[in-house]
Amino acid sequence: MEKDKIRFKEKVGYGLGDAASSMFWKLFSMYLLIFYTDVFGISAAAAGTMFLITRIWDSCFDPVVGVLADRTTSKYGKFRPYLLWVAVPFGVIGVFTFYTPGFAEGGKLVYAYITYSLMMMIYSLINVPYASLLGVMSDKGAERTSLSSYRMVFAFAGSLLALGLIEPLREAFGGEVNPQQAWFYSVSIFAVIAVLFFWLCFFLTKERVIPVHHQKADLKSDIKDLLGNRPWWILLGAGVAALIFNSVRDGGAAFYFKYYINESNVSAGGFPGISTGLSLTTIYLVLGQAANIIGVIIAAPIANKIGKKKTFLLVMVIASVLSMVFYLFGKDHIVWIMTLQVMISICAGAVFPLLWSMYADIADYSEWKNGRRATGLIFSSSSMSQKFGWTIGGATTGWLLGFFGFQANMVQNESAQEGIRLMLSFLPAAGTILSVLFIVFYPLSEKRMEEISEELVAKRLESSAVNDVDAGTE
Repeated sequence: MEKDKIRFKEKVGYGLGDAASSMFWKLFSMYLLIFYTDVFGISAAAAGTMFLITRIWDSCFDPVVGVLADRTTSKYGKFRPYLLWVAVPFGVIGVFTFYTPGFAEGGKLVYAYITYSLMMMIYSLINVPYASLLGVMSDKGAERTSLSSYRMVFAFAGSLLALGLIEPLREAFGGEVNPQQAWFYSVSIFAVIAVLFFWLCFFLTKERVIPVHHQKADLKSDIKDLLGNRPWWILLGAGVAALIFNSVRDGGAAFYFKYYINESNVSAGGFPGISTGLSLTTIYLVLGQAANIIGVIIAAPIANKIGKKKTFLLVMVIASVLSMVFYLFGKDHIVWIMTLQVMISICAGAVFPLLWSMYADIADYSEWKNGRRATGLIFSSSSMSQKFGWTIGGATTGWLLGFFGFQANMVQNESAQEGIRLMLSFLPAAGTILSVLFIVFYPLSEKRMEEISEELVAKRLESSAVNDVDAGTE
């Protein structure tokens, strides 16, 4: 393994990959449901069911991609080639997910199933290898946490870019006069940016970590090792629960401001320091993304001081309490709503670099325990946990809207408004509490990982020496 230190430029390059993914991830989580109901023209319940069916399939597809990536051999490495090959399909399918065909509601629903399913599969084909790349750029825990932090900073910066520009772009391309055209053209711009970011990530990064030995491809053994990996199961559960928390809050935000706050009758200028040119929805979402970045930045120094597990527990407990407090404030408490959004989002932002760094630790633990490395398969489980959490949260959001009597583009009854309030308070808090219950049992402390890392370094050096001897005798 090469010992050169990862430079700033490479860390930035790695971060650009998640900036590309996160622009679309945030558009999907924040706007896709309300796009389907208010612009595309299908019911909230039908959209919720579609999210469940397509995302369950896609979540199961993630490990397939992980196995494929682990077995990829090219002059560019195992994982980087996917950034080059899949970037353009990612952008194209992303645009057509936000296209509205001239079909009846049944035909539109079929179109939504097809395009959204394809988009999620393409997302897996590029995002699973991208996530796995973290595990082979360095074997040092501190470097991995640093890379993960860069990744999350750029992820939230990409989300911030999408949320800050989507409404101005929609207005420029037709706004409410021609919303179908406005969405299609606006998303096209993000697609071009995403392709360029993925390509920059490919050119600026490097794979360094190699397995202890040149293992033979054995899918059965890889899966057996994964299923017997107790830390993996614990982190999977914690990750799913954390994504439920984020997904429900994200999915309900646009509905909250349109149908509960009724922002068309509330001046954004009433929020201190904000011009009247911004909607409350935009302010809320942009503040959340900016606060996410703060959370990412503070995660590494806190984790280096008290450990990843304790940091994870701390921020999830705080997020649980603050989410329940959010319910206490009504539509006239805009400043408090925005303040709590910042505080909760700081906690949410701190979780994700911890998760990615902990998955890299689990890959090392699996190699140490079993003598086999399956980085792609293990990191695909992280993507799978994101998809499952997003699936459950997204489907639940659509179903709850239907259950509480939501009707698109109409004044909502009291039951629907109450349900929308719950989607930003007590319901996401249930996800954070569940995440805490899982992570309490996570066993890989910093001290334990230092011991494992030292043993793996010795094994890799021994393996490299044996390979050099074998090559010299041929």
